[in-house]
Amino acid sequence: MNMKSQRLAQQTMAFILAGGRGSRLMQLTEKRAKPAVYFGGKSRIIDFPLSNAVNSGIRRIGVATQYQAHSLIRHLQRGWSFFRAERNESLDILPASQQMDGENWYAGTADAVYQNIPVIASNRLKYVIVLAGDHVYKQDYSLMVQHHVDSGADVTVGCIEVPRQEASGFGVMHVDSDDRIIDFIEKPADPPPMPGHPDMALASMGIYVFESRFLFEVLRADAETADSSHDFGKNIIPQLVRSAKAVAHPFGRSCVRSGAEKHPYWRDVGTVDAFWQANIDLTDFTPELDLYDRQWPIWTYSELMPPAKFIHNEEGRRGHAVSSLVSGGCIISGSELDRCLLFTGVHCHSFAKLEGAVVLPRVDIGRSARLTNVVIDRGVQIPEGLVVGEDPQADAVRFHRTPNGVCLITERMIEALDG
Repeated sequence: MNMKSQRLAQQTMAFILAGGRGSRLMQLTEKRAKPAVYFGGKSRIIDFPLSNAVNSGIRRIGVATQYQAHSLIRHLQRGWSFFRAERNESLDILPASQQMDGENWYAGTADAVYQNIPVIASNRLKYVIVLAGDHVYKQDYSLMVQHHVDSGADVTVGCIEVPRQEASGFGVMHVDSDDRIIDFIEKPADPPPMPGHPDMALASMGIYVFESRFLFEVLRADAETADSSHDFGKNIIPQLVRSAKAVAHPFGRSCVRSGAEKHPYWRDVGTVDAFWQANIDLTDFTPELDLYDRQWPIWTYSELMPPAKFIHNEEGRRGHAVSSLVSGGCIISGSELDRCLLFTGVHCHSFAKLEGAVVLPRVDIGRSARLTNVVIDRGVQIPEGLVVGEDPQADAVRFHRTPNGVCLITERMIEALDG
């Protein structure tokens, strides 16, 4: 971070949109919003944009919540309460229906920001960076704000390079050689290629930089438009592409990488398969995402827990883990782990075998259970001798089985086995 970008970060507020339901994560989001879903053994997904903001020098942050917000708000209160007003720092939690006239849910991403204009304006900061709260990545936002200022843009849109055949699920930008956006198409059937790269397209990351006063003008005009969806991707950005200067900011210019990370890393873990894969990828010898980078820490709420413990050393009953991440408070009691990721306080009993398991906090794995390619929700009690991952038809009847063969196991599903 250079001095100019550091000064710009001090003039910027981060507004995080964290109200998403995340319905493609199925039962994982029955009790929590997608940004509050666990990730990486210790963190929640929202910890990544929050950590990016703090590490970028942005210390004024607002978080708009809506769907199933309790666990998210509790996490923010426990893990992100270190901001101090006397140092010009703040973290405002902004639930839907508590703004404006007290009646309205956020109608869209733009409306969520519009309803909180008084909160944003009270910070008296020159720039606003609008962030999605449900992606996993490391980025220095101060460099993106600097690009916004240097280019003279009215809006700067963060974007990632994706293969054209995979870009239809995104908002895609058509840009000229100077990165000016000349067209913005939401989920196009035939995505426009990047200049000089016909097989690649630029997809929106849901990250936008504005000058505050300009943003307020745009949002107020949109709020008065009856047929608008009040959404950045559907309404605000396409309109600004036509009427103002919109510039694309390639993620590679501001992504943060340690020496162990070869490529820019950004993941939307919005399906059970993607969630499982991104967590299991962390068990690789050299993961694509380096969580051990002390220069760019991922802040979170850390419970006070004892170290993980591995016990028993008998043939067939040896507590051990291979290519796995095991969090504090876990007890691996005569059970075997292979390429697994265990969150806090998991207890695996004797003779259990886990392979490719993502196990959320406080799960109890019964004796002799065999679990392969699973995601187990928080607090589940796995019965003794349960076998998952060996009979696809039986798995599909009892659990949520994905197209790639990953089984999501929740407390309600386990209770149904006895019914």
